[in-house]
Amino acid sequence: MQRRARRFDAGISLTPMIDVMTTLLAVFMVTTPMMTAGIDLELPRAGHSAMTGNDHAIQISVDSAGRYYLARDAMPLDEVVKRATAMRTENPNLAITISGDARADYGAVMRAMGRLKDAGFQKVGLKTQIDNK
Repeated sequence: MQRRARRFDAGISLTPMIDVMTTLLAVFMVTTPMMTAGIDLELPRAGHSAMTGNDHAIQISVDSAGRYYLARDAMPLDEVVKRATAMRTENPNLAITISGDARADYGAVMRAMGRLKDAGFQKVGLKTQIDNK
């Protein structure tokens, strides 16, 4: 009997890795602008050191009329929580910073914070500005 020599292909296929990297790039390109942009608000003043927010956190805003914004897009609170939860699947340690206008209803800001906590977010903070007095 004659044995045939087997030849093994020891090469690495790059196609699956390129597919994964392209998908991740697309996800980050879509979510990054939502995490850094926001609307213009008059933030409440709080002491001499302000919580400025994390650049890697989702920015949620509540304006003086009690409307909710994710980045610059106005939407109902249910939609804000739904989108934030979807973003958390990509980054389980995602932080959220709520920017509430100084004239915003306290209940609207706390409602957003409570709903996000109920959705499982552990890192939810409030953004303020420094009181210069």
